[in-house]
Amino acid sequence: MKINYLYILIMAGVSYAIRVLPLTLIRKQIKNRFLQSFLYYVPYVTLAVMTFPAILGATQSRVSGLLALIAGILAAWLGADLFKVAVLCCIVVLGAEAFLL
Repeated sequence: MKINYLYILIMAGVSYAIRVLPLTLIRKQIKNRFLQSFLYYVPYVTLAVMTFPAILGATQSRVSGLLALIAGILAAWLGADLFKVAVLCCIVVLGAEAFLL
């Protein structure tokens, strides 16, 4: 049981170091345009990487998830708000699973 506390302390230390080291090591503004754009897109890429497999795996078949993903991307591209995109994706999944399975 004591080894679990050691693991928790090590994980807490690593998590803390990952968050504190950039603040202590980088004191001035980042002027490199490539690094600025890279750091700007990191949260969006991380969210996409976590969300994309969940979209395909949340339905009974990958086909209905893929169809909903495509419909959602098209609706968002055409200017639909988040609620309309979500409702459209739910309708596409419901229809795809009712008629394709």
